[in-house]
Amino acid sequence: CHTVDKGGRNGVGPNLWGIVDRKAASIEGFRYSSSMRTVAEGGHVWTMENLTAYITNPKAVVPQGSMAFAGLRNEQQLKDLLAYLAKQKD
Repeated sequence: CHTVDKGGRNGVGPNLWGIVDRKAASIEGFRYSSSMRTVAEGGHVWTMENLTAYITNPKAVVPQGSMAFAGLRNEQQLKDLLAYLAKQKD
């Protein structure tokens, strides 16, 4: 589970405050999977396009990542979630 509170704690997943345009695997103190760290080392940034791909099918973006979510394929729910995440920043 994730939180989206500014300065909030990490849960099972990292805090999502400011996720849009943030470098992947960059939350201090969170234990990312080795697969996610490898993706991040390649320069992966959570653009809206990359978030869309990841939320739709996490394993397609980070094949051996630890995200226990199969993906969100309902187009309206995906758009709503992305719009919400985009607003969670300073």
